[in-house]
Amino acid sequence: MKPLQISPETAQKLAKELNVPIEHLMHMPQHILLQKLAELASRTGTKKETE
Repeated sequence: MKPLQISPETAQKLAKELNVPIEHLMHMPQHILLQKLAELASRTGTKKETE
């Protein structure tokens, strides 16, 4: 499996938001990353709706 094709800046931001080490993020399977991004988006959307 090859590393994700994302920029270093994007990798740093995603690692911080998802609370995972950059090394894990870069070697994470794409379908799992998409699932985690969907969870993050739903949490962020819920948080914004309550404000």
